[in-house]
Amino acid sequence: MSGRKRIRVLIVDDSAIVRRILNDALTGEPDLEVVGTAPDPYVARDKILALAPDVVTLDIEMPRMDGLTFLRKLMRYRPLPVVVISSLAQGACQAALKALELGAVEVLAKPGGPHSVGELRETLASKIRAAAASRISRSVLPAAATSSVRHVLEPPSAPVTQGSSRPSHGIIAIGASTGGTDAIATVLRVFPKDAPATLVVQHIPPGFSRAFANRMNDTCVIDVKEAEDGDVLRPNLALVAPGDFHMLLRKSGGRYFVNVKSGPRVCYQRPSVDVLFHSIAEAAGSTATAALLTGMGSDGAQGLLKMRQAGAHTIAQDEASCVIFGMPREAIQLRAAEKVLPLDRIAPALLTCI
Repeated sequence: MSGRKRIRVLIVDDSAIVRRILNDALTGEPDLEVVGTAPDPYVARDKILALAPDVVTLDIEMPRMDGLTFLRKLMRYRPLPVVVISSLAQGACQAALKALELGAVEVLAKPGGPHSVGELRETLASKIRAAAASRISRSVLPAAATSSVRHVLEPPSAPVTQGSSRPSHGIIAIGASTGGTDAIATVLRVFPKDAPATLVVQHIPPGFSRAFANRMNDTCVIDVKEAEDGDVLRPNLALVAPGDFHMLLRKSGGRYFVNVKSGPRVCYQRPSVDVLFHSIAEAAGSTATAALLTGMGSDGAQGLLKMRQAGAHTIAQDEASCVIFGMPREAIQLRAAEKVLPLDRIAPALLTCI
């Protein structure tokens, strides 16, 4: 690359085959450079000190020290952007989501065959670029400062008390990408028992979306589940788009339901925030409100604009509280956002706009 520094990547995985697959997937990317590989966290620690990578890819299940323990230590003593690459086994999915809570910025499914290797080649480079652009990589923070960054993403201690005079029959929509699992959790954990029906699109691989929905269901006052085709909307329920499927809002006979389907990627994404927001603009119009949260790229910006033009209330997360400001910035530049708010003010705003 002429004049531009390449993103330096360290690959950490106990499988030599996986290390080779990841290395090969990044070969030929002009802005990326694999500076080393490590079979376990102890070797990774030494190579981080010696090679100063910009991004680390991290396996969860490794010998001598598991990935979560290593990630805790890394984020405390030398915070770096981390992309977790995990198997789709139930326990591994839960551990990968825990890694996101601990500070990892992206999660990918570990390649399990020729088809998944091909998909990995398409997505790994973009995930690493997103990680390199995330807030934690802008200046390597000392250990004492990391708690303040994490505090931005921690939910208030209690749900918002919903006023009895405000109807709960409207629809809330939330879209996010890089850094979105923590941001969505921060919002949903504030929702009270009678919160309006909510639809969520998070850019996340298949398998991880169900684990994410289940984790939210365990920690939120409202019900949260991975959406299935034909699910009917109701207050006190949030539906999360399944990985690799678009989710659309439909209306029939006075009832709203979701259509979950495949189809072309939109803004390189499936599920796509734009697909959901466009469908809500058409089906619900001014009875809806939406928030576009942290994430790289432009997905959701055009859809948010469509919703605002249809009379819906629209919100974008502000730059200071984003892990990466790409998607909200695009929406703000389009004037799609009626309000620009820090993360801790978005849930109350969503609830009072309906």
